[in-house]
Amino acid sequence: MAQIKVNDLTFCYEGSYDNIFEHVNLKIDSDWRCGLIGRNGKGKTTFLKLLTGAYEYSGSITGPMECVYFPYSLPDEVRPSRRDMHCGIPVTTMDLLEKLNPDYELWKVCRELEQLSVDPEVLNRDFHTLSGGEQTKILLALLFSGENRFLLIDEPTNHLDMEGREKTAAYLRKKKGFLLVSHDKWFLDQCVDHVLVLERQTITVMQGNFTSWQEQKAKRDAHALAENERLQKDISHLREAARQAEGWSRAVEKTKLGTRIGGLRPDRGAIGHKAAKMMKRAKNTQHRMEKAAWEKEGLLNNLETTEELKLFPLTYHKEHLVRAKGLSLLYGERPVCQNVSFELKNGVQLALKGKNGCGKSSVLKKILGEEIESRGELFAASNLVISYVPQDVGRLSGDIWTYARERELSEPLFLALLRKLDFPRVQFEKDMSCYSEGQKKKVALAASLLTRAHLYIWDEPLNYIDIFSRMQLAELIRAYRPAMLLVEHDRGFLAEIGAEQVEIT
Repeated sequence: MAQIKVNDLTFCYEGSYDNIFEHVNLKIDSDWRCGLIGRNGKGKTTFLKLLTGAYEYSGSITGPMECVYFPYSLPDEVRPSRRDMHCGIPVTTMDLLEKLNPDYELWKVCRELEQLSVDPEVLNRDFHTLSGGEQTKILLALLFSGENRFLLIDEPTNHLDMEGREKTAAYLRKKKGFLLVSHDKWFLDQCVDHVLVLERQTITVMQGNFTSWQEQKAKRDAHALAENERLQKDISHLREAARQAEGWSRAVEKTKLGTRIGGLRPDRGAIGHKAAKMMKRAKNTQHRMEKAAWEKEGLLNNLETTEELKLFPLTYHKEHLVRAKGLSLLYGERPVCQNVSFELKNGVQLALKGKNGCGKSSVLKKILGEEIESRGELFAASNLVISYVPQDVGRLSGDIWTYARERELSEPLFLALLRKLDFPRVQFEKDMSCYSEGQKKKVALAASLLTRAHLYIWDEPLNYIDIFSRMQLAELIRAYRPAMLLVEHDRGFLAEIGAEQVEIT
């Protein structure tokens, strides 16, 4: 069976003193459907780029086939986001595919599109006019239309709605030969048959999906904690035994200088021998204690702990915060959504769901006071304090201290909260434009959590956020039950927090 082999891989970015990877050895079968799991900043994307040969490193990476990275690097003329779709030069989707891979075969791309439930007619449309989900599926179709390649798929779900994730998961389940990064537990469980996990100190490769790894990880962590507790008790007992034996040895040694007892001098040789035996016992106990401490060292290095987050929401004096009845929103003559109705009360978490482009974010913006033409009723309680996390935080820049001061946040509390979200301390000294997308999103989430509000409005808050931080946020919401209106496509997260859901059409 063909394998990709990584031997003694060590890598750090130029100018950095810390290695991202150090003496890594692993093997990946080229027909695996493998999930790559790890916290934000652990080096998942870096590892994928290393497999493509994008960076210089020490060690070796060998394999029987080319490794291809996804998402593609798009030409400049098609890079503007969908909200800037009218900027740049219009490019048909078929022309774009030609630019990305001049050797692609149209019939193979069409075959893949049909498997993804996408009408091949979209290939004749301007790429900018397609939804983010359609763009992702088309580029995935191009990716899988090639042959004899190992595919490196980096967070494909960020622009996919729930239905899109279902179809893409079903599609990937029929494929093989890829390494997939995703922070959606449900999506990973549907797609992969192996996992490669970047743990705190080691890298684990095992058969199964995220849930099976998590179950085994929980058992390993429980064993490590129990073993750590046992060794801690042993060390405590051994330390006391060593102290007593050493004390006894010194006490016996002092009797050599004692006075006559019944006219007899003390047998200094016998006393010295006895003291030496007791000192030897103390030394042996000391060695046993050091051995136990050595065994304890590193026992908890891979323990995946998440610190408890806290939230102090304001309580509004009335039960109803927001109510929509028969609400329709329009941009010019074009309706974005129609006949939307829901009620949001104190202590309720409500998620707006629906296909990409159905107007979920527009509903949030209308509640926030943005001027959008509307019909029907929309009521928001007076003097409502709202904390908002936008969908797009990619343009964050400047230093973290100024960001906190501008939002009147306590700097020590803000930085402490980021640290609880596993934010590297070294990042505090960098410009936020250098942060990863996940780190930028954590900045926005931390700012929202520190803002005391009646209502928390979060627009796709989990994009780029690692699985472990998602679990922290879910625990926080379950514990404090703030009034919350959100758009989120991670069905597992919504189930964990017990969110009510409203379909937007």
